[in-house]
Amino acid sequence: MARYTCSFIVSVSIEHLQGLIIELLEDCQLDVQYYTSDYIMAREIPGHVTFSKLVAVEVLIDKSTATETETRISIVIKNEELPLQLHNHCQQVFEFVKQAIEQNRNWHLIESFVG
Repeated sequence: MARYTCSFIVSVSIEHLQGLIIELLEDCQLDVQYYTSDYIMAREIPGHVTFSKLVAVEVLIDKSTATETETRISIVIKNEELPLQLHNHCQQVFEFVKQAIEQNRNWHLIESFVG
C-alpha cells in the first residue's frame, strides 16, 4: 500500500478552514465523501485509473493547538498500489494536493512538514 503524509501550519481562521479545504479537494478532482469539524475524507473519482490505484485523502484539522491565526492540518494520501516505482500514481496525486495546499491563495502557508 502506498502512503504519503504531510503536515502544514496555515494562517487562516479555523471557522473558514474546513470549507476552504473541501473546496480545494474538489478543485483537485476529488470527491469529498465524509467530513466532521476536524476530519475530511475524499476519494479520487473512478474512471481514470484502475481500482487499486484510486487514491483516498484524509485531512486532519488539529483544533487542540489552533489559535485565531494559525491552524495545523495533516494529510494522508494512500491507495492499494504497491509503491514499486518512485513516481507512482499515489505519489503524483500527493504532490498535486500538497502543491495546491502550499500555493492556495485563501491562506498564508507558515510551515510545511513532509514525513
